[in-house]
Amino acid sequence: MTSSLQNPPIPTTTTTVTADGGATGFSDLHPYIIEAHILTRLDGPTLASTSCSSSTLHRLSLENHLWSRVCHSTWPSTATPRISHVISTFPDAGHRTFFSQSFSLPSSENKQIHDVESVSLTSLRSTICIILSNFFSVCLFDRNRKQWSIQPTNSIANRSSSPPELISAVDIHYKNKAIFSNVQVSETTSSWFQSSPYRIDMIDPKEVISTPIKHPSDDDTCTDLIDHMTLSWILIDPIGRRSINLSSFKSVSVQRHWLTGEVQVRFTSILTVDQKRGHVQCEIVVTCCGSEVGEMQVREVSMGVEDMDGTHLNGRESLVILQKVLEGKRGNGANRGEIGRKRYKEFLEMRRERKEKKLRREGALDSLCVAFGISIFMAFWCFLFCSSR
Repeated sequence: MTSSLQNPPIPTTTTTVTADGGATGFSDLHPYIIEAHILTRLDGPTLASTSCSSSTLHRLSLENHLWSRVCHSTWPSTATPRISHVISTFPDAGHRTFFSQSFSLPSSENKQIHDVESVSLTSLRSTICIILSNFFSVCLFDRNRKQWSIQPTNSIANRSSSPPELISAVDIHYKNKAIFSNVQVSETTSSWFQSSPYRIDMIDPKEVISTPIKHPSDDDTCTDLIDHMTLSWILIDPIGRRSINLSSFKSVSVQRHWLTGEVQVRFTSILTVDQKRGHVQCEIVVTCCGSEVGEMQVREVSMGVEDMDGTHLNGRESLVILQKVLEGKRGNGANRGEIGRKRYKEFLEMRRERKEKKLRREGALDSLCVAFGISIFMAFWCFLFCSSR
């Protein structure tokens, strides 16, 4: 069999013979035919590529209803009234910008970690200037009383650009069919949110979602979930009009409990933070249990953020990281599944090396403490021996 890569097909142009014998090319088609019968059949990446082909296709591809259809077919949760209203506020035709942001991949460059150390002094200097600026902007020196007084203005906390709420739009597909879609709004201003471990639950604890998936009887059948289950978790900042997809699209691991039979499917997104924490893992867990008829039921869909030491971050720390991701660089999300699994393996390797380094450091410190204790003990007995003589 001859490979198609060795003998590529000869590019051809489709033409239609008119009544007078002339040929009509693709560019001669009426714009309505192209828009209504061709562009409506394309998915998001293909539509974006098509818009770069010519000026006519670029103009036709900017129609918002095309991108609205793409968003609703890719992520059914975006068809809800709340999400549709938020998307309509996005710049540049709304749905097109939303798809571009939600389809992209969060950047996770190791270079950012080394850059933090080189700009640490500059960051410290800038932080001091900001603190002094905020102090003098809300304080005035009263010369009569010879003391500082606070202006009756908004507090510094109110000037923060942190979003007051975040919206999560979650969609789970199995063999390209939607089995779960939900939208959750999370407030970010309460003390309970900022001090508690960051966790978002998409399903009520008393609720279960039935699925057509057969419950796996052994570990071998779990590979079916790895190959055919996909998940999208879009985090939306309605005030900043930004969105990001925090899921690896395909699962990075599937574990089945040997006793209860519960299956946990994990999706992750590895995010770069700073030199101290290195990377953090945005972990999404889908917990499924069996039913009486032998089919799986989705019992839990949750997301949390943990660092390389396995510590779960609270809401305040997680909000800072997520806001940085929303405002940060993006990558191409075409191979999201493969990239997500690769980053997850690298994260586990970095976690293992970090743990081993920590154990070696603690072991060296313990040996130093033991040696110091023995030297003190020997010195004490030498002192008693010398004083007794």
